[in-house]
Amino acid sequence: MSLKSILAIFVLSLVAVSCGKEKIDNTSTEFRKVSDYPNDVVHDWNEVFLQIERYAAGYRPGPAPRAVAYIGLAAYESVVPGMPEFNSFDQYWAGFDIPEIEADKEYCWPVVINASYEYLLPRFFGKATQDQINLIEQTADRINKDYKDEISSETYLRSIERGRKVAEAVWNWSKTDQVGHDHYLDPFQKYDWEAAFKKDGDWRPTQPGPGKPMGGVWGGARTFALKDGEKLCKKPIPYSEDPKSHLYAQAVEVYAQNTPSLSFETEWVGEFWSDDLLNLTFSPGVRFLAIGDQVLKLEKSNLETAVWMTAMVGVASNDAGVACWNSKFYYNVERPETYIKRIIDPSWEPNLDNPLTGDRGISPSFPAYPSGHSTMGAAGAEALGYIFGYNYSMTDNCHKNRSEFVGIPRAFSSFYEMGLENAWSRVPLGVHFRMDCEEGVRFGTEIGRAAHRLPWKK
Repeated sequence: MSLKSILAIFVLSLVAVSCGKEKIDNTSTEFRKVSDYPNDVVHDWNEVFLQIERYAAGYRPGPAPRAVAYIGLAAYESVVPGMPEFNSFDQYWAGFDIPEIEADKEYCWPVVINASYEYLLPRFFGKATQDQINLIEQTADRINKDYKDEISSETYLRSIERGRKVAEAVWNWSKTDQVGHDHYLDPFQKYDWEAAFKKDGDWRPTQPGPGKPMGGVWGGARTFALKDGEKLCKKPIPYSEDPKSHLYAQAVEVYAQNTPSLSFETEWVGEFWSDDLLNLTFSPGVRFLAIGDQVLKLEKSNLETAVWMTAMVGVASNDAGVACWNSKFYYNVERPETYIKRIIDPSWEPNLDNPLTGDRGISPSFPAYPSGHSTMGAAGAEALGYIFGYNYSMTDNCHKNRSEFVGIPRAFSSFYEMGLENAWSRVPLGVHFRMDCEEGVRFGTEIGRAAHRLPWKK
C-alpha cells in the first residue's frame, strides 16, 4: 500500500465519529444515526412507564395512552434529525413548535432520548410516589453512565440539552389541551349522568363502583390523526326488550357465558385481557405498548424502530380513547348488567372480580358502546401490524407468572388476532354486548390506519 493511501486512511479514522457502547467499524465521516443504536433506552423507559402507570389513579381510561402519545412524540421529535427517512411534525399541529437542532453538531441519540423521558415522566405522573421518582432518576442515571464516558463532554451536554428542550416544548403544548391535560386529577369532571338518563337502555351506575361515570368529557381531548367529525362511531343496534330482537339475543349471549359457570378457557381469556383494575395491572389503553416492547426485544429492533413504534402506538391509542369516549357518551348505552338484571335475571352478576379488594361482579363505570378495550386494542394492533408486519406471530407474556389471576401466556398468529381476542374477552367477562366489541374493533382499526397515514416518512 502506498504512503499516500496509508495517510488517507489515518486521517479518516481520526475524524470518524463514534458514540455509545456499540462501535461502528467503518471510516465514515458522518455522525451516527438513530438506527445505529439498540432499542434499550426506549424499551427500558417504556417498562418504567408501565410500572408507574399500574398504580396511577385517574389514568384510566384516557390519560395513560395520552401520556404515551406526548412522551413518544417528544422522543421522536428530539431525535428525528438523526432519522433520515422520517419527517418532523414541527408546525403540523397548531402550536406544535419544536426547537431547531444545531446543524452539523454531534448528538448521542440515546442520551437525547434519555433526557426527554427524564423530563416528562415526573410531569405526566404529577402524583408519583417518592419510590417512583427514585426509579425515574435511577433509570436516567444508569443510561447516562452507559454513554457518558464514550463521548465528549460537549456532545454529552448538548445531547441532554436537546432532549430537555424538545420535551419542554411538547409539555407546554400538552398544557394547551384544556380537556386532556391534568384530567387525571378529576376523571369524573362533574359529568351529570342523571341529566343524560332519559329512558331504559341509557347508562346508569352499577355497584360496586363510584356511582358516577369516568371520562364524561374525555371525548373533547386533543387528537393527532382524527378530525372532530371523525370521533363518532357507527350507531348501535336499536334498544329493544323483545325476546326476538338483536339486543335481547346479545344479552342472552352474555348471560349464557357464566350460567351456570365459566369454563377455564373462558375465564383465562377474560382475565388475560382484563387490565381493568388499578394496582393489579397496567391499564387497557397501554396494553399494546407492553406488547410492542416485547417485540422490540424479540426482533432486536434498532432505536429508530423503537422510537417510531412508541410514538405510533401512543398516537393511535390516544385517538382511539378520545373517539371511543366521545362515542360512549354520545350514544349512552347501558351495560349488560343493568339490561340482564332488569329483563332476564335480577340475580345475575358479571365475571369481573377484584382480587385486591374482594369486590365481585364489577362493571366498568361508563357507558358500554363501543368497548374501550376493543377500540384502543384494535388501534394499537393496527399500529404494531403496520410497523412489524400484519402476519407477525408471537406469544404475549404480559402477565406471565401472575398468581392473582389467570395470566398464562397465550400465542397468536397476528396482532389483529390479539385485538380480536382482546375484544371478545369482554363478552364472557360480562361487561359488554357483542355489538360493543365488534364496533370497537372496526372503529379502532380505522383509527389505527389514520395514525399511520400521518406523514411519518418522507
